[in-house]
Amino acid sequence: MMTEHEISVARHCIDAAVEGGADAARATLSKCVTDSCTMLNGELDKVSHCADRSIYLYLFVDGRYGTFSTNRLDKEELTGFVLKAIDMVRMLGEDRCRQLPAKERKAVDAVTGHELALYDSSYEETDTETRLARAEALSIFAAESGKNDLPYRIISEECEYSDSYEDTYVIDSQGFEGRHTETSFSSFSEMTIEDSEGNKYSGYWWESAPFFAEVETGKCGPNALEKAVSQIGPKSRRGGSYRMVVDRNCASRLISPIFTALNASSIQQKMSFLDGTLDRQVFPAGLTVMDLARTPGKAGSRLFDTEGVATEDAPIIEDGFVRRYFVNTYMSAKTGMEPTVEDISRPCVMSYLRGEALQTGEKEVSLKDILRRCGSGIYVTGFNGGNCNPVTGDFSFGIEGFAFSRGRITHPVREMLITGNLMQLWQELIAAGSDARKSARWQIPTLAFDKVSFSS
Repeated sequence: MMTEHEISVARHCIDAAVEGGADAARATLSKCVTDSCTMLNGELDKVSHCADRSIYLYLFVDGRYGTFSTNRLDKEELTGFVLKAIDMVRMLGEDRCRQLPAKERKAVDAVTGHELALYDSSYEETDTETRLARAEALSIFAAESGKNDLPYRIISEECEYSDSYEDTYVIDSQGFEGRHTETSFSSFSEMTIEDSEGNKYSGYWWESAPFFAEVETGKCGPNALEKAVSQIGPKSRRGGSYRMVVDRNCASRLISPIFTALNASSIQQKMSFLDGTLDRQVFPAGLTVMDLARTPGKAGSRLFDTEGVATEDAPIIEDGFVRRYFVNTYMSAKTGMEPTVEDISRPCVMSYLRGEALQTGEKEVSLKDILRRCGSGIYVTGFNGGNCNPVTGDFSFGIEGFAFSRGRITHPVREMLITGNLMQLWQELIAAGSDARKSARWQIPTLAFDKVSFSS
C-alpha cells in the first residue's frame, strides 16, 4: 500500500515547484506491483516480480510546459530535481494552451482510493507459494497429452497466472487531491496442437477480474484446447457478401477505431472519420454506447482521469447520435471544443436488435440467438493483422472463424479477409448481444453485421 510518507513526497514536489517559480504543477505518484508465474508444457518456466514506484511531474512555467519523471523519492534530492526541471521548461517554446483544468471540473469524491471497491484484500495473503499453486493448477498438459486415439496431439501448452496491485495518487497546485486503488488477477492459457496431417492450430483463453473469486481459472486450459481443436479441417470459402457475427472476445477490434476517432487530438490533426459528427445521427437508430465509468467493483471504473477531471456515466453514442468527444484541457484550449474527459473509461455497448426497440436489461441476447437470427454467414473468432484508415474509416482485416448455416456452426474457414468502411459497416448492424464478459474493462458483446465483403 502507498504510505503517508510517499504521499507527502508528492505534496513536497508541488510545494517545491510553486516555490521554485512554476505557475502551476501537477504530480502523479504511481505505485504498481505485478507478480506472475508461467508454466510451459506442465513445468514451471518463469517467475517474475516487478515493482515500480515513480513520480510524474507536469510543470507549467511562463506559458511553457514540460513533463518529467523519476523513481527517486528522497525529498532533498527531489527539490533539486524539480528546480532543474523548471529551468529546462523555461528553455522550451511557449504554448499557452497548456493549463490545469478548471477547479470545478475536478473530482471531489476520490479521497481514499477505495470508493469504487476495486481492491481485493485477499491480495495481501497471496504469496509466492500460492501463485505457484495457481499456475500449476492451470496446466492440463499432462492429463491431455496422455490420452490415446485422439485426432490430434498437443505440441505445446503455455499458461500463466498473474496478479497486480496499483495505487495512484494525483495532486496539483490548485488544491486537487485524488487517489485510485485497485487489484487485478489474471489467468491465461494457450494450446497448440497438430492434426494427423501435420497441420498446426492454436487456441487461447483468459480470465481477468479485480477480485480473485471472479476469475474462473478452471476454464482456461479446456477452453483454449477446445478453441484449437475446433479449427481442425478448415475449408476454403468463396469470397462474397455475407452476414458476419463477431465473437465478443474480439469485437473490440471494430469499435476501438470509433473511440480513437472521437478523440479531440485525432480531430484536431484531421485524422478522424468522425470529425463534425457531434450530435448527428451517423449510427443506426437504437444503437447506444455508454461510458459507465463509475460502476463500483468493475474493471475500468475510475472517478477521475489523469488530469483529475471527474468522470461520469454518460452516453458516447445515443440512439445512433454521437454525444461525446473526448476533449482534455489542452485540446479544449487549442480547438475551442467543450472539455470533457481525456478518453473513455469503461465502454458498454447496449443490447441492440435491428427493428426492435430495446430498453436496458429488457431482453437477453446470446450468441445462439444472434446466430439463429442471422441464419447463415461467417462467425469471426479472431482478427489477424490488417488496418483501419483513421481519416476515411476504410478497413482491411484478416479473420479466422467458422461458417454457419441455419443458425448452426458448420466448419472452420481459413485465409479470409474482410474489407469495407467502418461507417457503412455499422449502418449494417443487425444485433448487439447482452453477453459481454463481465470481468472485462470494455463491455463489448457479440456483434452481427449484414452485407460484409469477404475475400479469400
